[in-house]
Amino acid sequence: MTSASPALRTLRFGHSPDADDAYMFYGFHAGMAAIDGCRVEHVLEDIQSLNRRALERGDLEITAVSAHAYAHLMDRYAALACGASMGVGYGPVLVSREPRTLDSLRGRRVAIPGPLTTAALLLKLECPECEPVEVMFDHIPEAVLSGEVEAGVIIHESQLTYRDKGLVKVLDFGELWLQRDGLPVPLGLDVVRRDLGAALMRAVSEGFRASIEAAHAHEDEALAYALQFGRGLDTGQGRRFVRMYVNPMTLDMGELGRRALETLYARAHRAGLIHEVPRLEVV
Repeated sequence: MTSASPALRTLRFGHSPDADDAYMFYGFHAGMAAIDGCRVEHVLEDIQSLNRRALERGDLEITAVSAHAYAHLMDRYAALACGASMGVGYGPVLVSREPRTLDSLRGRRVAIPGPLTTAALLLKLECPECEPVEVMFDHIPEAVLSGEVEAGVIIHESQLTYRDKGLVKVLDFGELWLQRDGLPVPLGLDVVRRDLGAALMRAVSEGFRASIEAAHAHEDEALAYALQFGRGLDTGQGRRFVRMYVNPMTLDMGELGRRALETLYARAHRAGLIHEVPRLEVV
């Protein structure tokens, strides 16, 4: 992280306490990336809390949010070209205690990691008649195992470890999107507050991209830093998880990433799950 100075403006960057977000922040943390005239301070909160904070307060200048939440934030924040979380053939996984079909979950309680998460939106699109139950993301496997809910949509590291806990896959939303749509499933975005002005918004985008590039250039060191936030992942699992969600589209979502987001929003709008399709201004 850059050293404090009275002349520097502080920009607060909200991100989840998980390995992929921490990996992307490594360049800022290690002083290998900077935003001119600013110091970057990271704020750690789970993704649903960051979604709510952006929606209700909008006090963080830069923040990770769910792609779902951005549909409600477009007037206050612009999307960054870098930092997007896109699952290419993998994504949030709907799990249960025993093999079952998606149709069998109609009218059943299914855990979600928060109503503004993309995981919740994907579930409602594919299984609109289930009953979503909000559960803290890292408690969802236990809620399923205990019978508190019939199934749950897991995110973050649990995507790699759910089988070890005795859970089985009902549906991987990333697999579905790739097979059905030929697209990555768009999950998260990093966004910048519009009132910073065009020049500083561009500087934020360039600085964050440099932070990710620095992590790639020093992968072992960045991974060691990121695994402090890995919730029990070993080095091999951590490397696999980071490479899943810090992929080429993370440096620049590009046209494919835009198409994936447009598809998500159009589908959600047709289903009546968002009021309008957000205009995608990417910085």
